[in-house]
Amino acid sequence: MRGADRTTLLEELTRIARLAGDAVMAVYGVGCAVEHKGDLSPVTEADLAAHCILVNRLEALLPDCPVVSEEDAASQAHRRGSGRFWLIDPLDGTKEFIACNGEFTVNIGLIEEGRSVLGMVYAPAIDALYRGGPGIGAWRSIGAQTSAIQVGGADGACRVVASKSHLNAETQAFIDRLGPVSLVQAGSSLKFCRVAEGRADIYPRLAPTCEWDTAAAQAILEGAGGVVLDLQGRPLRYGKPDVRNPSFIATRDAALRLA
Repeated sequence: MRGADRTTLLEELTRIARLAGDAVMAVYGVGCAVEHKGDLSPVTEADLAAHCILVNRLEALLPDCPVVSEEDAASQAHRRGSGRFWLIDPLDGTKEFIACNGEFTVNIGLIEEGRSVLGMVYAPAIDALYRGGPGIGAWRSIGAQTSAIQVGGADGACRVVASKSHLNAETQAFIDRLGPVSLVQAGSSLKFCRVAEGRADIYPRLAPTCEWDTAAAQAILEGAGGVVLDLQGRPLRYGKPDVRNPSFIATRDAALRLA
């Protein structure tokens, strides 16, 4: 798919993401029921409502492109290293949603030949929408105001996005090797977006994630000039035999990975 076609597609994805966000917000803060999946991760009616909207709209948008969703185990049959498919997390940050802290997102990624080529991350509680892809750029919309975004440059202490719930010993050791740092807090895929918009320098994730957790935000960060690399310096790939990602570093500068 050419760059111009991807830019046009992003406009359609913006409308779809906002519809899914509306469904999430319809039950936000009203005490919706929480269930648990086989891996003990929580799922709510908001996850499922957003899932249904995304699947129906994306299938209509590109009828020949299957949709792989965290909330549909059977859909993983379409998650392959060749061809293309949508990869979605209808509600990334379900724990943040339950805690009512606003830091949860709707994630839509388009995968082609194992690479994430388009990404849409929408945080409906704060009406912040990020979109973009490698080779076409990245943008942020806060309410009605839209602007292009790009990663920042070196300026003082390294700004590190740290996960409150996943700051394990390995991640802390990596952060310690960076020297003087300032910590930036963010939930769900907003951690990538902080790097993409120049508000942070690096997000180390040395703890488990799945492909749908990273696909959309990786495309945005790469569109903004950053990288998402495993510990061997290779870009994260999609449609792998194992849905789990390796440990990775999302950063404005690949050199920071070598801390």
